[in-house]
Amino acid sequence: MASMPTPRRRLIAHLDMDAFYASVELLRYPDLRGQAVVIGGGRDRQPVRQADGTLRYATLREYAGRGVITTCTYEARALGVHSGMGVMKAARLAPDAVLLPVDFDEYRLYSRRFKEAVRCLTPLIEDRGIDEIYIDLTDLPGAQDDAGRATARALKDAVFEATGLRCSIGVSPNKLLSKIGSDLDKPDGLTLLGAADIPTRIWPLAARKVNGIGPKAAARLEGIGIHTIGDVAAADPDFLVAEFGPSYGAWLHAAAHGRDDRPIVTHSEPKSISRETTFERDLHAVRDRTTLSESFTRLCERLAGDLQRKGYATQTVGIKLRYDDFRIVTRDVTLPAAIGDATSIRRAAGSCLKRVDLSRRLRLLGVRAGTLTRLNHGIACTDPSGTTTGPTIDAATTRTPPSVDQVELPFDDGPGEMSA
Repeated sequence: MASMPTPRRRLIAHLDMDAFYASVELLRYPDLRGQAVVIGGGRDRQPVRQADGTLRYATLREYAGRGVITTCTYEARALGVHSGMGVMKAARLAPDAVLLPVDFDEYRLYSRRFKEAVRCLTPLIEDRGIDEIYIDLTDLPGAQDDAGRATARALKDAVFEATGLRCSIGVSPNKLLSKIGSDLDKPDGLTLLGAADIPTRIWPLAARKVNGIGPKAAARLEGIGIHTIGDVAAADPDFLVAEFGPSYGAWLHAAAHGRDDRPIVTHSEPKSISRETTFERDLHAVRDRTTLSESFTRLCERLAGDLQRKGYATQTVGIKLRYDDFRIVTRDVTLPAAIGDATSIRRAAGSCLKRVDLSRRLRLLGVRAGTLTRLNHGIACTDPSGTTTGPTIDAATTRTPPSVDQVELPFDDGPGEMSA
């Protein structure tokens, strides 16, 4: 009687680029390799070419403002600096660290390159952001022979060849463990995890290392004496349900034991696309009208570019404001037809601005596009230059919108509560 075939093990990889933004910058400025480098704080701190041909870089000790660190090199992290930290606080920890401005266009370029390199080996990837993806290795030739080690190594080599950048990969039976694994041996790590590794490699980690246990949940767990993933695993499931509710409590118990059956999602439609900027100082609608108007225009143009690049038009446009007291307000408007050009987005977002209090100073301004529609559904989209892209409709029903500069700015109305 023929023997039954051995069941195929599920092999899921999580690929995470190492210090992605900082690593891209080091390609541009290789003389900074091995140094503490911080990315963030504003756009006006480009390196300056000196008379002798060398570059002069800004340092944290020269910074004045309230910017936030986007990312940093591992050398900066060794000094206590980390992403999300205020730049002024980082300056006290590492005053001589080099400060570079963010360049998202360059980061998106390298993001596309590393993902294309992976797709050359397998199309079964789930895009999780600019610097990370999940990959299903289960049915790739040879992956079952060594739990995915050689395949993961090939992926790392392909990414490096395409970008010059290093990445870390975790491979396990599911997305939850692989996400944790990719962070265990950074940088340039390759970590394989199985059920037998959970007590030794997973349970000693802090509970917040589980993707899905955020700062608030971690604080609540700390408050009841649960500090590590192992503590969560050892807790009575009924106790977790009583503390966190039936859904999240049951998930905590399963996650701590490494159970996760989520599939790889190779395609999903975004619910919204947004752009926002945090000002280095609080801005007033009248006294800083020019700066706010320019920022508002730039956000709308970039949002329009995002929509065109991704192939969408929007029927809902919204704004987001954060005041100097950290209070956040949002407003949106639903349009009779989908749009995609910067001028129309700016006009719609401007109508939202007229419905909020502009008497307080602003820390943050954002513009959002929702109710997205793919352009291949028969919607024409016009870019800021007036060029129609995507499928066209009857020319008799279309018109070229005015230039962005011809649209009246909501900030020109002055401060105070504005009527729609």
